[in-house]
Amino acid sequence: MNAPLVSILIPAFNHERFVQRCLDSVLEDPWPAKELVIIDDGSTDATGERIAAWVTAHRERIPVRFLQRANRGVAATLNELAAMAQGEFLRLGASDDYFLPGGLEAQVRYLQAHPDKQAVVGDSIVVDPHDRLLHDSGMCGLHRADKRLYRTDEGIRRAVIGRWAVGGAVALLRREALAQLGGWTEGLRIDDWDFFLRLAARDALGFVDVRVCAYRMHAANLSKTRHVATRVMHLDESRRVALRRTALFEGADRTLLEAQVHYIGAKIAFLRRRPFALAAHMAAYLALAAFARTGLPAPTTFARHT
Repeated sequence: MNAPLVSILIPAFNHERFVQRCLDSVLEDPWPAKELVIIDDGSTDATGERIAAWVTAHRERIPVRFLQRANRGVAATLNELAAMAQGEFLRLGASDDYFLPGGLEAQVRYLQAHPDKQAVVGDSIVVDPHDRLLHDSGMCGLHRADKRLYRTDEGIRRAVIGRWAVGGAVALLRREALAQLGGWTEGLRIDDWDFFLRLAARDALGFVDVRVCAYRMHAANLSKTRHVATRVMHLDESRRVALRRTALFEGADRTLLEAQVHYIGAKIAFLRRRPFALAAHMAAYLALAAFARTGLPAPTTFARHT
């Protein structure tokens, strides 16, 4: 069996309760050619100590590179992990999630069979802090996605732009993809949408309908969605990402991303209790979304006010 080396990249931060389950799952997957690359990104709890103990116990079973340093954020950590990795393929992880057996093989085989694709994503299950199942499909149960969109390049572009429904550690990349894309954009708090927009614009992203990881819902990630100021900050960042990446798309796809700029603006206006701004953004969003459905480019009037 042709088994290219896969580097498992784990950015770890303040997940002392969950990180061992994440690391154990790397060993539980039967893919025979893999290495583990971990950075503790300035954790203030015992995450680093848990990783160090795990590495000491298992270093003879899998090659491991482990680094502890001051906090630099997820995007910078992913870029550093990729630079440390040796593998032909890079599997993205998260220290509070865990991998499901067989996911690596399904994704590697997909990329081997589709040389035009630079990355592939799969589905997940969703679990609570005690590993109890919440949803057997993160895409459908958590995000209400229509998986049929992910069967074509056009559908993937529309899904990534309009309703990105992929959560958790579900992506496998070719190493060469990072050179083409320039890596992750450092300074962003929500870096994944920016990264996958760039992939989708090149029709370089594929999908396998396989559950490849367990996405964990817990207090830390739930609090981010409930805290209004944090939500506004993340939405504002997403809006700036959308504005920056519209130039990558053409025609109806570009119009749809311009519509998303206004949809995000409407969410911000709602959270800030600004009804007139909310109404203006929603009117622009609905008009642009209608143009996107027709396949026609938006009038320049809308583009100027995006």
